[in-house]
Amino acid sequence: MKFRVERDVLADAVTWTARTLPTRPPAPVLAGVRIEADASGTIGLSSFDYEVSARSEIPAEVSEPGTVLVSGRLLAEISRALPAKPVDVALEGTKVTVTCGASRFTLLTMPVEDYPALPSMPELTGTVSGDEFTHAVTQVTVAASRDDTLPLLTGVRVEIDGERITLLATDRYRLALREMTWTPVTPDYSAIALVRARTLNDVAKSLGSSGLVNVGLNTGAGVDLVGFEAGGRHTTSQLVDGDYPAVRRLFPDETPIHAVVPTAPLIDAAKRVALVAERNTPIRLSFSDGQVVLDAGQGDDAQASEALEAVLVGEEISVAFNPQFLLDGLGALGTDFVRLSFTHPNKPVEFTGQESLDGEDSSAYRYLLVPIRFTG
Repeated sequence: MKFRVERDVLADAVTWTARTLPTRPPAPVLAGVRIEADASGTIGLSSFDYEVSARSEIPAEVSEPGTVLVSGRLLAEISRALPAKPVDVALEGTKVTVTCGASRFTLLTMPVEDYPALPSMPELTGTVSGDEFTHAVTQVTVAASRDDTLPLLTGVRVEIDGERITLLATDRYRLALREMTWTPVTPDYSAIALVRARTLNDVAKSLGSSGLVNVGLNTGAGVDLVGFEAGGRHTTSQLVDGDYPAVRRLFPDETPIHAVVPTAPLIDAAKRVALVAERNTPIRLSFSDGQVVLDAGQGDDAQASEALEAVLVGEEISVAFNPQFLLDGLGALGTDFVRLSFTHPNKPVEFTGQESLDGEDSSAYRYLLVPIRFTG
């Protein structure tokens, strides 16, 4: 195997392909990136850990076709560190040499025959705007659990009904819902899938800038699989198995009290007040006519408070939140104003976005946050 490729092209492709490699692979070959040089002038790079696969294709000058398997992380580090010159890669016996200008590296190969076959990309189900997909995934995955002992909650529930997709995620303390449109191959297509939040986040960041993202979903017999493709890059992931809790019913049917606050000033004030909030202590928000007062700390501890203008509809109310969970929800909104809708000081509070102070709230994104009980 022997080929020449541009440094930036190689570095981008190897870094993307190796990004999901396990730090402690169950088998040594799973730490590798498979490189296949085709006589047509295409280099294919692939990685697989039995759950998530990644494949990318790049153009190159191939003088000798062939296939090798080398350490993915090491090749990624080397390719990023090379000078801005063409890179020559060649197989010499059991080693691969990487030459770029005056730099030369030699990598050990791993047995290609021991590498597992990658799953095929599921048949195309539909396409979605990359920008909207990235934004929606970012909004929802803030609420997904990071606790691997509860694998169900580390996933995002994807509900597809015709041209509408609904994304849902929860970690038991907050719940995020985002609705968006896409273009299904079949107009009346419907499906439900539980996709790892980590995978969705990674795909949204790496493929979302490619314009349109092709989505394939296989929930039939055999392994349940989701696949994403854009810009010559493919990734597949096994779906999370299990029954997701019925979380939609947690959103209140009606809220007798709501307040509207400018989003950016509220974020800034919450960050300042949170500076004195000790670990696991809340920020309190007290809403009255024309204002909201944020405060944290009590007794002999450091304290802080700040007042902001707010519009309150209904009776006065005070709630307390985990500071980071509050900031996550506010940061995900992406609107100039936030509406907080209440049913009771100790019941979950719904956050929605508004473009103006007296406008209608948007139902496309909803963030539900459980308050922390406090005394005083």
